[in-house]
Amino acid sequence: MANKRDYYEVLGVEKGASESEIKSAFRKQAKTCHPDLHPGDQEAEARFKELNEAAEVLSDPQKRAQYDQFGHAAFDQSAGGAYSGGNPFNGFSGFSDIFETMFGGGFSSGGNRNGPVAGSNLRYSLTISFEDAAFGVKREIMVPREQNCSTCGGSGAKPGTSPERCSACGGSGQVRVQQNTFMGSFTTVRPCTACNGSGEVIKEQCLDCHGAGRLKKTSRVIVDIPAGIDDGQTINLSGEGEAGHRGGPSGDLYVSIRVKPHKLFRRNGYDLLLDMKIPFTTAALGGEIQVPTLTGKVKYSIPEGTQTATTFRMRGQGIQRLRGKDKGDLLVKVEVDVPKRLSSKQKELLRAFGDALGESPGEAKQSKRTVFGKVKDAFNNE
Repeated sequence: MANKRDYYEVLGVEKGASESEIKSAFRKQAKTCHPDLHPGDQEAEARFKELNEAAEVLSDPQKRAQYDQFGHAAFDQSAGGAYSGGNPFNGFSGFSDIFETMFGGGFSSGGNRNGPVAGSNLRYSLTISFEDAAFGVKREIMVPREQNCSTCGGSGAKPGTSPERCSACGGSGQVRVQQNTFMGSFTTVRPCTACNGSGEVIKEQCLDCHGAGRLKKTSRVIVDIPAGIDDGQTINLSGEGEAGHRGGPSGDLYVSIRVKPHKLFRRNGYDLLLDMKIPFTTAALGGEIQVPTLTGKVKYSIPEGTQTATTFRMRGQGIQRLRGKDKGDLLVKVEVDVPKRLSSKQKELLRAFGDALGESPGEAKQSKRTVFGKVKDAFNNE
């Protein structure tokens, strides 16, 4: 006898599983490998047969008792056993009934396959500048999409004619096929091949769309980008996707925004971050600096003794809140710019300055007081 997997393992249940647990396990796994859902897939077909066989045995108390005692040998033909291949669940007439119970008739009742169908959604990636994201902008984009043929109005039929009801399916777009399987006889519903599931047959096709009822065209679409939008956010344009089928609504167009980085600013939510160098003398003595913003330079007074890495907050100089009126802040992190190349006179002045502070050239003294504090005292003592 060929090697077979344990029936409990096949269904994924414990040996003491109840009948309801076995039924539930079979339903759950059978829907993933039924041959009707995977046509031509031999692996799925073999898996379904394996599930069917395991369920047929374990759902029958007598056969289950024999299997628990003798294993697969209880049903080995050479040992006198017999696998009947009957329906494992008397409560269901076939696989379609199982799925009808699970999905409300989605596999057997058929539904209205030739009714209106919504068009497909489309996605578009749009790159904008940092300033456009901050202040908002309108941009025109070109979107290739399927649209209803203007010649036939989307019917696919030559003007003056109309599609006719399919005689093979009676206009339902579906045909019923009866099959005999290990689980018994049952009926499945499949799309009609004569009309490709549309329920209609076009005798005289439109010359422009060749019966498709739709044409691929490129259209202009205006995208209104609101102020404050951030990188990676998406704008939904309802009805700007592809045209629907048989009178269905058009799909949507999702525009994904990509924002170019700025050469000066970084964004943190609605706040702006700016790294800025300031002169050594301004840091020591304090004074006004010209701070760049998105709307131009703004004067800002910094206190004397400002240290490197000090951050100043400029209220309302950030990004406008999305669909709001107030703005975030501008956070300016300063770096004291120590001169690297000094003239002889500048060096002489700095040495004199160091002497006034009691420092020797090249000597690094440990002090709790900052250099800027000493600068302040030197100027105050004059």
